Amino acid sequence: MNRNYHHGDLPSALRAATAELVAERGASGFSLREVARRAGVSHAAPAHHFGDSRGLLTSVATEGFTRLSDAFATALDGVHDPVDRLCALGKAYVRTALENPGHFGVMCNADLVDGGDEGLAVASLAAYEALQAAISDIRDAINPELDVATTVTMMWAMVHGLAVLAPSLDSTPAPVEPSFDAMDQLVERFTTQVVSGLAAR
Repeated sequence: MNRNYHHGDLPSALRAATAELVAERGASGFSLREVARRAGVSHAAPAHHFGDSRGLLTSVATEGFTRLSDAFATALDGVHDPVDRLCALGKAYVRTALENPGHFGVMCNADLVDGGDEGLAVASLAAYEALQAAISDIRDAINPELDVATTVTMMWAMVHGLAVLAPSLDSTPAPVEPSFDAMDQLVERFTTQVVSGLAAR
């Protein structure tokens, strides 16, 4: 953890310390005091900037969804085939989750964050809409009767499950030095099979 931050960067330093702590200990091991210690600031600093632990964790979740949306945009750049676009999003999701375990430890945990926070709602909706658009393209290409909302939920659950299971799968490398080839291949296989099942009969 780099504790040499400039004026105005303290919220970022606190988010980074929080993500680091959650990645190491899980959400149950999180405390504002330990976050402050890791960031090298007074124990009152996190509350001053975020109000309470829920406020800080909500900010971390928002940052995580923003990173995910950015990864989605990068993954889709120059990709036009609907199935390839869906595969690209799946790969980007798993990679972002594995690279940001602390963020993903709180992003999908409604008990830890403020679900009514506007920033979190905007960031999470942006990520959702990217996947929704990809599924809508699949619908237009292969099945006009496809239930887009249900399919988005199914695909989100699939890639999130892969990300959660990745460290314990025999086909994936140790999380300390991640190489994502095996996970990319799994995402491609799963996506191809799912799309096959979505086609109109």
